[in-house]
Order: sequence, then C-alpha cells, then structure tokens
Amino acid sequence: MTKELAVEDLSLQLAVVAGFVLLMVVVHSAGLVGISRLLRLHDERNIPNEFGLRASFLMGSYGLLLFALHFVEIFVFAAFYKAVGAMRSMEQALYYSASCYATLGASTAGFSEEWRLVGALEALVGFILIGWSTAFMVRTLGKIID
Repeated sequence: MTKELAVEDLSLQLAVVAGFVLLMVVVHSAGLVGISRLLRLHDERNIPNEFGLRASFLMGSYGLLLFALHFVEIFVFAAFYKAVGAMRSMEQALYYSASCYATLGASTAGFSEEWRLVGALEALVGFILIGWSTAFMVRTLGKIID
C-alpha cells in the first residue's frame, strides 16, 4: 500500500464520518421533535405536575421512543457496514454498530480494516446523541418535578 493510497483511505473514512455526523444530527433532531410532538411535550398542560402514574407512563413512553430512535441510528451505521462489506452479516453489523454506538468497544475481529475509523468514530457520535437524548429527558423530568 502506498502512502498516497493510505491518505486517500483516511480521507474517504473522514468524509464518510462527516456525512454520518450531519445525517445523525438531522435524524436525531427530527426524532426528538417527533417524540415531543407525539407526546405533546410542547403543551405544558400535558406534562403532569407531580411524579405519579401519569408521569411514569409519560417517561416510560419517552424512554421507549428514544430507544427506538437510537436503534434507527444504529441500524443506519450497520447498514453501511454491511453495504461496504465491512461485515459479513447484518446481525454482525448490528452487534458491532450497537457496541460502538454505546461505547462498549466491540472486538474488531472480522471487521474490515479499511472502515475501522468509521466504527471508532461512531462511538463519539453515539456518545453525543445519547447525551443529547438524556438532556431532553432530564428537561422533561424537571418540568414534572417543578
């Protein structure tokens, strides 16, 4: 492998990661807006003013919808890994993607070296998106408790 080819590979991986960052910001923003609208979080009258059964149902629904949103984001990365041949099966790609996204650190055994930087940086993307979701959920909990 020549030095130029290695730089081209790195440039391609960084470009793919930049595209994923933009895509995930759009997907996550749209997902949070959709969840807020579905649960009618914009209307203060729909948010319980004490933590009871209604608040538990609201937060449980919120948690399930956030889980679904994060799964969609993990699936997008996994579909990419499968499409470029970095993983042999969709199950392997989903496992690897979920592990990276949640910053668990899956083994890279069987993962294509030419795309490993994308997998590593997926952890940063997942960390930020999980934090973003947490901030939204804490904000909603704050409204219930206040």
